[in-house]
Amino acid sequence: MARVRCSAALLAALALCGSAGARVSAPSASRAPQQMHGFLLRADEPVVHTFSRTPSFAWSPVRGAGSYEIELATSQSFSDNSIVWSGAKLKTPAVAIPISLPWITGQPYSLYAHVRAWTKGSAGPWSTPFGFNMRWTAVPVPLGPSYPGLLRWTAVPGASAYSVWIQDPADPTKTKLFWTRANMADEREFYTFHQDPSWTGTVIWRVRAERQLVGATENGLPAVSYGPWSHVYTSVNPAFATGLLRPLSTVSSVVSDAGHTRAHEVMPAFIFSGDTSLYGTTNQLYRVEVFTDQDCLNRVYSGAAVGSPAFVPRETGPLAMPTSVDEETAAQTKFLGFGSEPDGLTADGAPIHPNEMDQTSAGAKIDLWDSDWPGGRYYWTVMPVDTIASQQITTTLAAPASVGATTITVADATGMAAGDHLLVGNAPASEAAVVASVAGAAITLVAGLHSAHAFGEDVVRPNGAIKYVDAELAQDVCAQPGLRLAFGKTNDPAVTGQAATPYVSGLSPTGTLVAAKTKSPKFYGTPLVAWQPTLATDHYEVQWSHTRYPWRTAGDGLTYSTAALLPLRPGTWYYRVRGIDALMLGTKPGLSWSDPVRLVVTKPRFKIVH
Repeated sequence: MARVRCSAALLAALALCGSAGARVSAPSASRAPQQMHGFLLRADEPVVHTFSRTPSFAWSPVRGAGSYEIELATSQSFSDNSIVWSGAKLKTPAVAIPISLPWITGQPYSLYAHVRAWTKGSAGPWSTPFGFNMRWTAVPVPLGPSYPGLLRWTAVPGASAYSVWIQDPADPTKTKLFWTRANMADEREFYTFHQDPSWTGTVIWRVRAERQLVGATENGLPAVSYGPWSHVYTSVNPAFATGLLRPLSTVSSVVSDAGHTRAHEVMPAFIFSGDTSLYGTTNQLYRVEVFTDQDCLNRVYSGAAVGSPAFVPRETGPLAMPTSVDEETAAQTKFLGFGSEPDGLTADGAPIHPNEMDQTSAGAKIDLWDSDWPGGRYYWTVMPVDTIASQQITTTLAAPASVGATTITVADATGMAAGDHLLVGNAPASEAAVVASVAGAAITLVAGLHSAHAFGEDVVRPNGAIKYVDAELAQDVCAQPGLRLAFGKTNDPAVTGQAATPYVSGLSPTGTLVAAKTKSPKFYGTPLVAWQPTLATDHYEVQWSHTRYPWRTAGDGLTYSTAALLPLRPGTWYYRVRGIDALMLGTKPGLSWSDPVRLVVTKPRFKIVH
């Protein structure tokens, strides 16, 4: 059979590409269709009147009908200005709606659907209106257990993303809003360039679910993408943990750590602890790096540089990272906004390009390819990141400095002032310090030194442009026990049925509206197939074939919905569904296919009306 591809934007409109349906024998189509109702997966599911995503609709077939016409409106009168969507020439008593319906509720309902049958160019009476509301069924609430530097919340049915609102601790009148597809986010704004408890101890936040908007209503009634905000939540973090920088776990709906390596369906959160490199130097920035090999040579993901002990990739991009010493100094006292991060360098000079900078129309390319779990896996570590200035003022210690010293004496303090950031000691054992005041050759520090330093060691005040450089080689870090962890990445295929019964509805060969009751159901005309939403999915692809193996695609289409009408001619068919992840790295965004579902499209067993 020649391959067919419908030109409609959504598979919900594919019924218009199907073959003409037969008409059932008398009584005539002068009767109104009965049992009009909405549903999500099966036409025979219990009738409800509130939906968190746009439903499909079904009704009992009318004998003698050649086609059906349906209208959705905000008024039971179905006046012209109240129509939000309409469809005609439908050849089966079920339809998938190709637009996102607006959030709207009433007493008892604010949306109504009705349908009528057409025969021989004549329309029958409209059905009794079916009333319904569109509303989120839940708002996000905090999800445990908690991790320092990480926000987590319950997933909301129907959500394709979340918007997160956080309060600036330096100025409670200021807030920041960003988006994430996962039900978690790191607290990088609170930690980056200021890790003291006054910034990180208390995080005030709230979150709301988002959905992808598709199409437009006929009467111009607007539809928003967001649901209601959650309550305002307060998360409390412990004091920032010092010591050797080391990875702890990856977290999503499961936890993968040194004791239990597991696979994630979505790009996970990366949890780590510490601030000290293998060489004993301390750092305030950290970068998660992911590799395909345990030697940490083939890097496939570079995280943004953050100051938090957790990292969750963001499709909205990195913070507006400083590009000069002056900007870095200013960042010590403010909440960083959206922006960009300059490309960095590994310790041996290879370029590092943060994946959050790979922006597309859908967001940054931040999702990893599936691994062949449990054999295939990814390896990750967390790298300390130095900010290296292009210019600097250098002097030396004129006297030894002991551990905990808050005053150092230098050979020449010219050009140094309160607020300057210093590197005290010779590399690689130098440590960061902040100047509180300068009096002659004596420099008072904001905090005591962590290490002792000898007479003549360097004291450096960086200046000019800065670049971000890994303080260690990844292969050296990964070679150390406990400093490299593994995790799997896979996604479950779309669920197209339950207990071996597919989510398929349509007209039976005997002329009644049915939902599938067997593993290989039979239908007349255009069946409506449905599936459950999958994670990390922007839209879906549906394909159908006459053979299960080898698969030979006879037709396909894309839809943002979780239901579609398949324009199949009589015969035995197989269909399959997969999600499309627009944030997937590389050029192949398709997720796993569902198992092929077999169905049979038959010729009618009822009498044709002439």
